[in-house]
Amino acid sequence: MSALDPDIAERKMQFLFALRSKGVTDKAVLEAMEKVDRAPFVKGYFSDRAYEDMPLPIACGQTISQPSVVGRMTQALRLSPRDTVLEIGTGSGYQAAILSHLARRVYTVDRHQRLVAEANEIFRDLDMTNITCRTVDGSYGLPGQAPFDRIIVTAAAEDPPGPLLAQLKIGGIMVLPVGQSDAVQSLIRVTRTDTGFDYDELMPVRFVPLLEGLGRD
Repeated sequence: MSALDPDIAERKMQFLFALRSKGVTDKAVLEAMEKVDRAPFVKGYFSDRAYEDMPLPIACGQTISQPSVVGRMTQALRLSPRDTVLEIGTGSGYQAAILSHLARRVYTVDRHQRLVAEANEIFRDLDMTNITCRTVDGSYGLPGQAPFDRIIVTAAAEDPPGPLLAQLKIGGIMVLPVGQSDAVQSLIRVTRTDTGFDYDELMPVRFVPLLEGLGRD
């Protein structure tokens, strides 16, 4: 199918409408999500559902988040074009691809080497040169590149991990889900101030747990 296929165009239009109806209202975020086709990030049996607002399975027992949640998390970061962002949990690479249109530099890490290799291949194909993708234990962040203007975590911890809080600049923002993996989690925004951290609860979500160590692919 070509990019101009009328069926694809209609599905993309419905996709953007669904984002707006689920609370994704930031113009820059919507424009970035319009630019980044979700289809290359969804492979195999579920590829025909790329334009639906639902989470889908990917390799290594992980998921690609539903687009409306990706949009809500992205706009909660309050990004500026000069920001350097750290993403914990590359997964399919879809979230990082959207961030690449909104920030100066994106570092994204995952504990699964296979996911990093597949995401890097997509980033190269799409000529996304401001993304650096690595296989590391994300619970410890990326201290060699810290501090970061923004941090986004796409797996749930019981509490915001101390190493990630320490890698956030003063005035920086981290968005992440917190809570037990078998219960309803809360998406929160953490803002680092001169005197500590401010916390805002945003919405209920459900994510895979944030695990220490490297994955077995």
